[in-house]
Amino acid sequence: MIELQRLSKRYGDGRRGQNPIVALDDLSLSIPEGCLFGLLGPNGAGKTTTLRILCTLLAPDSGSVSVAGIDALADPRGVRRLLGYVAQEVAIDKILSGRELLQLQGDLYHLPRARRDSRIAELVALLGMDGWIDRRCGSYSGGMRRRLDLAAGLLHNPRVLVLDEPTVGLDIESRSAIWQVLRQLRDGGTTVLLSSHYLEEVDALADQLAIIEDGRVIASGSPAELKAALGGDRVTLRVREFSCEEEALRVRSLLEACQGVRQVVVNRAQGYSLNLVVEHDGVLEQLRLQLAEADLPVFALAQSRPSLDDVYLQATGRTLMDAELAVASSRDAKAERKQSMR
Repeated sequence: MIELQRLSKRYGDGRRGQNPIVALDDLSLSIPEGCLFGLLGPNGAGKTTTLRILCTLLAPDSGSVSVAGIDALADPRGVRRLLGYVAQEVAIDKILSGRELLQLQGDLYHLPRARRDSRIAELVALLGMDGWIDRRCGSYSGGMRRRLDLAAGLLHNPRVLVLDEPTVGLDIESRSAIWQVLRQLRDGGTTVLLSSHYLEEVDALADQLAIIEDGRVIASGSPAELKAALGGDRVTLRVREFSCEEEALRVRSLLEACQGVRQVVVNRAQGYSLNLVVEHDGVLEQLRLQLAEADLPVFALAQSRPSLDDVYLQATGRTLMDAELAVASSRDAKAERKQSMR
């Protein structure tokens, strides 16, 4: 249904001594019809740029995009007829009621009035909006606004629904309701593409997923396949309640020398704990003995089945939380530099 081939996109032209920002770096994706596909990655990984190019809102510097065999760069109108797009930022007129906003959206799609009104009734029931659809949008909560935005994207029965971070900031009840709707759409044959940096959301919803880092696809497949490929259990350990980087690196070198241990990573975001994959339970007792002999007795240890965070850790050498912190730190540093130049 969707083919993205070798997409590249940069922001900025390198003038004024600033380097261009590489948003996409030779990114390729293939998404089958009727699939619920997740794009997983930290903020700044290139997820929104990918979705905007797919929806013909942004042109790539190079590469190709096709939806149901239609070239999106040559025939953007043809592709837009197939797509419903729900952006990350909800844009709703506060004066109109929810029903009036959907009626306006239907008119923009040139839907016949009878078809428009019957479709609005379907979506109001599907998304549980009966009790408040005729209130002014300015009185809506975040969850209500998100459901209304989703209804607007579904009004014309798109073959492909594209959602950018659809549940950011929502309460558990609203998130659960949107998850249920997305599953129903997938089961009805709609191809759903959503971006998220919530691991549990992609794990719970996606039939297939791609992990994006620095504008590149670094891993792809079903959640079960990617987790099974790790071939062991995840272990998180710490040798002291309050450790330091030097000591954590020493522990890592000892662990890497142990047979049956793979992918040892220092997790700076969690107080210099260490994440690793062990091939069987007997490895843990071996680890305890070797660390005790090195005067590094285990303070805390947790063992679990692999998760998508472990997949991300293996692919990038850091957890998704570490990646989010790195993005936030870079953003803060840029803001400080701009402030100092004023």
